[in-house]
Amino acid sequence: MRNWMRERMRRRKKKPENETEATGRVGQQKPPVDEFHPEPVVPTYGETPAEPEPAVAAEDGRVETELQPEEPTAAPPGAPEQRPIPAGKAARPPKGVVVLAIGLPGSGKTTWFKRRGVTPLSSDLLRSILFDDITEQRWQGLVFSTLRSLLRARLIAKMPWNYVDASNLAPHERRQWIKMAKGFGYDVNAVFFDVPLEVCLERNRKRERQVKEEVVRRMAAKLKPPSFEEGFSKITVVRVKKGAALESPAED
Repeated sequence: MRNWMRERMRRRKKKPENETEATGRVGQQKPPVDEFHPEPVVPTYGETPAEPEPAVAAEDGRVETELQPEEPTAAPPGAPEQRPIPAGKAARPPKGVVVLAIGLPGSGKTTWFKRRGVTPLSSDLLRSILFDDITEQRWQGLVFSTLRSLLRARLIAKMPWNYVDASNLAPHERRQWIKMAKGFGYDVNAVFFDVPLEVCLERNRKRERQVKEEVVRRMAAKLKPPSFEEGFSKITVVRVKKGAALESPAED
């Protein structure tokens, strides 16, 4: 009986548990060390570690460090959008051009288009189509929202040249056209009809379809010449010759 008990106790004897973290778990048996199981590599903390490889290689100065500005909404000094485009890195060419005519009734906008064989998107044409009356003024919002929808359709269809024949008197009236064109990747040109008010009024009196003189004068008070700050890539100024201003009643 004693011999049996001694044998049982001998079998219960365990190897000493591993008290190190070499295997990842305290108490787990440490594997034998031989040619198939070498000692784990232990780092030498006294030595200076080698610098890690950069995550992205700096190629031709593409990787830049930018400090956040104190004002979160302000662009930091020297931001890419504040610097000119370097030579050899030109901006993507535009998909086409949107041309805005800017001028008073009687300044010659419609005549200018006819001479070039161009059919523009015209607010007058839309009034005739929608209301059978070119003088209809009660639905201005509907007219111009439809006009913008037509331009959007042309831009979606990637038409290269697009002309808008409307008064476009003030910057806030031109802003939506410019924003839409830029959003589709188009340049915007302005054709500004710099024609004296008295010339426009005289032409208006000689036309079959007349705009009330008081309306033309109010429009003249709102007329602002286009500027490059608005987003125009090119501005063409159209003037009348001296002595020939009143020869013929030019159209809008």
